[in-house]
Amino acid sequence: MGMNMDMSGGNNSTMPPHHHPTTSSDHSHDHMMMMPMTFYFGFKNVELLFSGLVINTAGEMAGAFVAVFLLAMFYEGLKIAREGLLRKSQVSIRYNSMPVPGPNGTILMETHKTVGQQMLSFPHLLQTVLHIIQVVISYFLMLIFMTYNGYLCIAVAAGAGTGYFLFSWKKAVVVDITEHCH
Repeated sequence: MGMNMDMSGGNNSTMPPHHHPTTSSDHSHDHMMMMPMTFYFGFKNVELLFSGLVINTAGEMAGAFVAVFLLAMFYEGLKIAREGLLRKSQVSIRYNSMPVPGPNGTILMETHKTVGQQMLSFPHLLQTVLHIIQVVISYFLMLIFMTYNGYLCIAVAAGAGTGYFLFSWKKAVVVDITEHCH
């Protein structure tokens, strides 16, 4: 900008506002707001989700790593727990068996599935609250990953992997025993 002022010569009256002291403070303000756009490993001046939560030491980064790891692990556990709660709330109202006359005077038991819940039921309200918590945590984890801090990114990935490993193995053994019945 100094070059423009020297070259403009007679237009000095329009140029000084560009060199006003507030612009230099605006520039430093813009510089402070810039986020890193590449992955880096460091623990100096790392802002974590909230303006007052700044990591400046290795110990603080270690604490943040553990907290983010546990948050990501909790997120995976919450997803599996919500699936389990949904299955339990549906199981209680889902299967209705009734006798049906069959061929040659025999009686067959026919199983009907009743899917769906009432909108104002406690299980559905609980699922709604848990869904809100799940969404907020997922956005927190995304924003933490977007700091591009290598340590925090590893904490998110490791926590999610550990949570999946610990909680998801049970869901594979749940089998709907009436699926083969028609």
